[in-house]
Amino acid sequence: MRNKFSASKLDSAGYGDSAMLLALDDAISTAVLAGRGADAEIFGVIDLTSKIEARIGAISLGRAIQFVANASVLGYDMRGAMVLYGEPGTPSLRIWDCERLWAQYGGALLQL
Repeated sequence: MRNKFSASKLDSAGYGDSAMLLALDDAISTAVLAGRGADAEIFGVIDLTSKIEARIGAISLGRAIQFVANASVLGYDMRGAMVLYGEPGTPSLRIWDCERLWAQYGGALLQL
């Protein structure tokens, strides 16, 4: 069991179709793991020292997730960060996505 709440408990508590959300999370995780070596770009990272957006060149998706999940301790404001990857139209990853993926898969995201 992935967490202490069952899908039916989440549904009855007013959280909507939690089974669909769990399936979406699994689909995102599967896609990210499969494409972890693909190029990704990170936008919306603010350097707290200079107060300007940090320019981060193209890096692998796994490294981008690692950076976004951990960069706040390095002096970056990550609230507006997003990771773009894959074909046009692929949903971007936000900080909460990266934190969840990094916590769940960690070093596996860096293996090619």
